[in-house]
Amino acid sequence: MQVETKELSEKIRQQFDTGPYPRIPLEKSPKNDAIALYIHSLVNAYYLRNQKVISTEGKLILDAGCGSGYKSLILAQANPGAKIVGVDISTNSIELAKQRLQHHGFDNAQFYVCGIEELATLGLQFDYINCDDVLYLLSEPAVGLQAMKSVLKPDGIIRANLHSSLQRTHYYRAQEVFKMMGLMDDNPQELEIDLVRDTMKALKDQVKLKAYTWSSALEADPERILMNLLFQGDKGYTIPETFAAIYQAELEFISMVNWRQWNLMELFKEPDDLPAFLAMSLPETSVEEQLTLFELLHPVHRLLDFWCGHPQQSQDFVPVAEWELSNWETAQIHIVPQLRTPEIKQELLKSISQLNTFEISQYLPIPEKHVSVDSTVAACLLPLWEAPRSMLSLVKHWQKLRPVNLATLEPYSEKEALDVLSNALLGLESRGYLLVER
Repeated sequence: MQVETKELSEKIRQQFDTGPYPRIPLEKSPKNDAIALYIHSLVNAYYLRNQKVISTEGKLILDAGCGSGYKSLILAQANPGAKIVGVDISTNSIELAKQRLQHHGFDNAQFYVCGIEELATLGLQFDYINCDDVLYLLSEPAVGLQAMKSVLKPDGIIRANLHSSLQRTHYYRAQEVFKMMGLMDDNPQELEIDLVRDTMKALKDQVKLKAYTWSSALEADPERILMNLLFQGDKGYTIPETFAAIYQAELEFISMVNWRQWNLMELFKEPDDLPAFLAMSLPETSVEEQLTLFELLHPVHRLLDFWCGHPQQSQDFVPVAEWELSNWETAQIHIVPQLRTPEIKQELLKSISQLNTFEISQYLPIPEKHVSVDSTVAACLLPLWEAPRSMLSLVKHWQKLRPVNLATLEPYSEKEALDVLSNALLGLESRGYLLVER
């Protein structure tokens, strides 16, 4: 078994040496990709766990399995002032990663040819570890998580993911077909890719495997064929298996990275009018059980993408949704870093000047639904594009913008303004657009 594992690891290394992943042009910048920056931001992950906003200046961030370095570049862009360290088993990928970060002017980055199991040899401790599209290639996910845990600072956070066996079941069937054809005996290259194309073209369109796995876009993209139909070492997992690996590594689950898209209640037509059994039982289920049920009902996520960390390291806090009005009086309000750009500020000013609603989800589409704020709330948020503000300073700003209650024509008291504004900000905080700390 150990010999087979070594042979498979060598096949994986060869595949990425031949075709470093991802094959994104060196000059492409992620600076305008708000979603990618949001996901790779230590600030957002740390806030979700601790309801505190931290600076990324001087933080040490590891990109475990960095490939050609595009995710390392995103990490550098999303975490200003942090030092990036990338490791990968592919020498060719590491060389590309070095070139990519240098090309974009990030000199505070280092790259090493190193397997995840060998991380301790670096002699470093990290504030944040990004392990994207890698963990499922290891013989045991828990081994990789344990290796990352050994180099994680006490309050550090790991972002890792596994392929979903339920969502990718058809691709695993396709891989078995091409293994039977001998196309994955060695490192798949141009000949094997052409044979996959010929096979799929020869099948009738209604054949299930072709209907579920093949498209004109896939046919035209050799990288996607390699990473889906000819992917060496690709394995899938379920939510229970994911949690088992986290527990085996003695880590603590924090949250799914795209947690808004794992809302079980969103799967029901009338969430407030469920059958009696569901209405009584669902509120009592654990987070793991709710995620498992979501995946069984609606396996749409390719990645089981999660944050985890050392157990019992999160800071105690009262969720913002449970705050009393008095709690808001001492709050500090931040706009998420990915929205604080000159371009978005100009669009905000335009909406305010024209008294239009500001569709904030257009610039950071985190939830699936559209999220907008009216022009008065938008104007009240404008100071956040310069710096964080205390809640009471925003309340004073609100009182200037809307001095009277339009329903009663009476002046807004500070308490009334605080009540109205806190409700508006709560909605934005719950959707991930604001960071609110006390």
